[in-house]
Amino acid sequence: MPELSSQDDSCAVLEREDHHGSGKLTRRASADAALALHAPSFGRRHRGPRRAVTEMIVGTPIEQQPSFKADFQHAASETYLITQLSFKLLSYLGVGYRWVCKLMALGLYALFLMPGFIQIGWYYFTSPCVHRSIVYGDQPRNRCFFRSTLKICCQQRFALSRLDLYLPENLDKPMPAVAFVTGGAWIIGYKAWGSLLAKRLVERDVIVACIDYRNFPQGTISDMVEDVGNALSFFCNNIASFGGDPNKLFLAGQSAGAHLSSCALIIQAKKQKLNGRSRVMWTPSQFKMFFGISGGYNLLELVDHFHQRGLYKSIFLSVMEGEESLPRFSPELVVKRKDFQPWMHLLPPAMLFHGTADYSIPYHATVRFADSLRAAGVKVTTKLFPHKTHTDLFLQDPMRGGRDELLEHIVALIYEGEDAPESVVSEQLVPEILLQLARLVSPF
Repeated sequence: MPELSSQDDSCAVLEREDHHGSGKLTRRASADAALALHAPSFGRRHRGPRRAVTEMIVGTPIEQQPSFKADFQHAASETYLITQLSFKLLSYLGVGYRWVCKLMALGLYALFLMPGFIQIGWYYFTSPCVHRSIVYGDQPRNRCFFRSTLKICCQQRFALSRLDLYLPENLDKPMPAVAFVTGGAWIIGYKAWGSLLAKRLVERDVIVACIDYRNFPQGTISDMVEDVGNALSFFCNNIASFGGDPNKLFLAGQSAGAHLSSCALIIQAKKQKLNGRSRVMWTPSQFKMFFGISGGYNLLELVDHFHQRGLYKSIFLSVMEGEESLPRFSPELVVKRKDFQPWMHLLPPAMLFHGTADYSIPYHATVRFADSLRAAGVKVTTKLFPHKTHTDLFLQDPMRGGRDELLEHIVALIYEGEDAPESVVSEQLVPEILLQLARLVSPF
C-alpha cells in the first residue's frame, strides 16, 4: 500500500483499492486508514506482517510496524517516567503507617485478582479489536528527557496524548461509540484500566475509546480536564472515520474519570454559549447521554473524607490547585450557580450509577449531583446498587462472569428504541473465593 501522508492521500489510496477491488469501500478499510493517519510516530519502521495492536506512524504505511529498537526505547522511557513520578509522588505522600497499610492492601488485592488481570492483559495486547495509543493531542502525557548509560532519550514523539480504540470485528454499519474516562484518584489513572468494560461493550457491537490524561504530579486538575476535553474533541470529530455513528455518541467516566468528564462537559457548555457553536470544536449535546459511575462531584464535601481515607488534604489540594479552586471544579456546585443557568440546556441527559457500600466515594455524592442537575433542568436518572463497593461495579462483578447489571443498564440505554445485539454470556475470569478475598482487603 502506498504511504499515507494526509487525509487526502488516505482517500486516494482507498479509492485505488476500491477501483481494483470489490467496487465497494468497506468501513473496515476506512477505519484502518484512519488508524494509520492518527497513530503515533515511533521512528524508523520495517516492513512485516500487520500487527493486531496499533502502534503506527502518521504518514507511514499501515502494514509497517515498529522496530525492536523503537519499542525498547518507548518501554524504557515510560518505565523511567513512572519511576521518576513515583518517587516524586512519594515525596508528597511521605512514608506513614496509613500509606504502608494501603500499599500492602493494594498488593494483596491485585494478587487475588491476578487471574483476571492476566486474561484481560492478554486481550489488551493481542486482540485485533484493540488499537493502542491513537494520538489525540500534543500534550506531554509521558514526557521525559534523561540520559543514561544506554543513552536512551524519550523524545517529544513519545509524549503525545493518546487513547486506546476498541473496534468490533464486524464494521458493516455505523456503530454506537462510547468515550470512556478511567478513574485512579487523579494520580494513577491510565487508559488500559478501561479494557475490561471496553471488551464487554465491543462484544455488543459498541466502539469504545479509552482516554488517557495527565495524572498528578505530572499535571494538576486543569491539565487533566484540558486533556479530557481535547480527547473528546478528537472523538467527536473523528469517530465516524473509525466506523462510529456520529448520532450515537456516549460519554462515560468512572470515579475520578466521572468527575473529569462532567467538568469537561460543563466547561465546554460554557465555551459554546460564550463563543457560539461555530467557534468550538465539539459540543456537549453531541453526546446522547453521560454515564457517571461511582463519581464524586462536590470536592468541598469530599476533601475531609478523602483525608480520612488516606488521600491527605495537602496532597488533594495540590492536585486541585489549592482550596480556592475546589468550587470551580465541583460540578455539583457549578450547576447551581445562577450565571450557569443559560447554558444548562446544552448538557446531555445523565445516567448516574453508584454502589451503596462505596466507602471511597459515598453514594450520596451521586444523589446530590443528580438533585442539582434535576433542579437545573437536566434530565437525569440514578441507579443505586445495594451493597456494592467502589470496585464491585467496575472490577469484581465483571470478573465474576454471568449477568453484569451495570453493563446491562448501559447497553440497554445505548440501544434504547432499537434492537440490541444478542447478549453475550460473560465468562468467569476469577474464582469466587478470590473475588471475596479481594473485596475483603480492597483499599478502595
